[in-house]
Amino acid sequence: MSSPIMSWAHSFPDKETPSAGQKIASPPSEVVIDFDAPIEKLFAKLEVTGADGKNEAAGAPQVSEDGRQLSVKVGALKPGDYTVKWAVVCIDTHHTEGSYTFSVANGS
Repeated sequence: MSSPIMSWAHSFPDKETPSAGQKIASPPSEVVIDFDAPIEKLFAKLEVTGADGKNEAAGAPQVSEDGRQLSVKVGALKPGDYTVKWAVVCIDTHHTEGSYTFSVANGS
C-alpha cells in the first residue's frame, strides 16, 4: 500500500514588468508580476511607492483568470526610484511576499 504524496508549493515571481533593478525611459502605465504558481485573488496585495512613501497604485490590484498574474495600474510616475511590494497566498495557503525597485529616468 502506498501513502499519498503531499506537494507543498509557494508562489514566487517568474517575471516582473518593469523588472527588478530596471531603469526605464518612460513611466509604465501598470506594474505586472507573473507568478510560477496560481495565487488566491482575495489575498493578493501590490503597492508601488515612490521615495515619499506614497502608494502610486491607481485602483485595486487585479489577478488574471488563471491566477498566475498580478497587476495594478499606476498614475503618472515622475522620474525617480519606485519600490514594488507584493504579498500573495498560493492556492495551497502558503504566504509569500517580497519587494523590488525600478527607476524612471529623467527623459521620456
